[in-house]
Amino acid sequence: MKLLALIEQPEHVCYRYRIAALFPYLQSRGWSLEVVPLAPGVAARTRQLFRAERADVVVLQRKLLPFWQLSLLRRCARVLVYDFDDALFHRDSYSRRSPRSWNRLAHFWATVYAADRVLAGNPYLVRRAAELTDPQRVFLMPTCLDPGRYPISTHLRVADQVKLVWIGQQSTLTCLHYLEGAFALCRRRLPGLELEVICDRFPELQEIRVVPRRWSQAHETRLLAQADIGISWLPDDPWSLGKCGLKVLQYMAAGLPVVANPVGMNRQMVLHGRTGFLAATPEQWAEAIVRLACDPALRRRMGAQARLFVERHWSTQRWGPVWAELIHQAAAGTSDPPQAESPRPAQAAAFVPPSQ
Repeated sequence: MKLLALIEQPEHVCYRYRIAALFPYLQSRGWSLEVVPLAPGVAARTRQLFRAERADVVVLQRKLLPFWQLSLLRRCARVLVYDFDDALFHRDSYSRRSPRSWNRLAHFWATVYAADRVLAGNPYLVRRAAELTDPQRVFLMPTCLDPGRYPISTHLRVADQVKLVWIGQQSTLTCLHYLEGAFALCRRRLPGLELEVICDRFPELQEIRVVPRRWSQAHETRLLAQADIGISWLPDDPWSLGKCGLKVLQYMAAGLPVVANPVGMNRQMVLHGRTGFLAATPEQWAEAIVRLACDPALRRRMGAQARLFVERHWSTQRWGPVWAELIHQAAAGTSDPPQAESPRPAQAAAFVPPSQ
């Protein structure tokens, strides 16, 4: 059996975590994988789409194709699965235009309607897809990771020796400027506090010293384990509701307590007072950071709970077999949901991983 993955780029975080990390569970069933980064040129892409004829299942990841290309792919693919982990039907948080885009929504509708199965990264995305196609075709498939790849922070630093960390793509660096007020409050009590930024570009912040750490797949887990507190801030807007919380999962896998604002998946992933703190105002952010900075035992305890939470509820070990079963069932033309971990849309819309 052959799976064809039509993706943006092999280095893209979506492919690495939502296909490459999960494929060994399908490979163990005798499947092979062909990965095709979609070409920008019309002629080259058309040839790529015709390759769908040679696959048992085609996964189109994230891309919203022009209507004629989607139609061609639908004709060529025996089974078409659409996989996405962002609110692609909206413009992003930092666009100067309105979040609503009728053009994006039309292409998204056409894509989920054409697909035999839709794999959505969080309950909000499940609900939006299920509004536009047969809900029985839509399944929750959260972005997850392998905690075993992550060394655990030792939490030996105290007070202003502590290092905050943020990891992400350059397109979302703007979010750190919204925390300047919180950093200013922190600086009064923790003058030596630093923020390590793991990225390929780095912001200039006025209220905290930024320590640049160039991202690489080989070193990201080690860099996270060298920090003390992970931070995540999301704009309170429709685009953020589609985010799947990968950076929070990475912090927790590295045994870091997390300070985040209560938006989107942050609410589900950060257990307030157990694996970190949810903070809405600059004062709450500063209080949470200072409390964690001054108490290494608290950081260690919360970090251990965070790591356990990821292992139990957001790991590839839990979700990899579910993903493989969904693909295998799609090829076989069956539709029974694989165990309780992959609920139907009506269940998935309210899905919250247990906190125990």
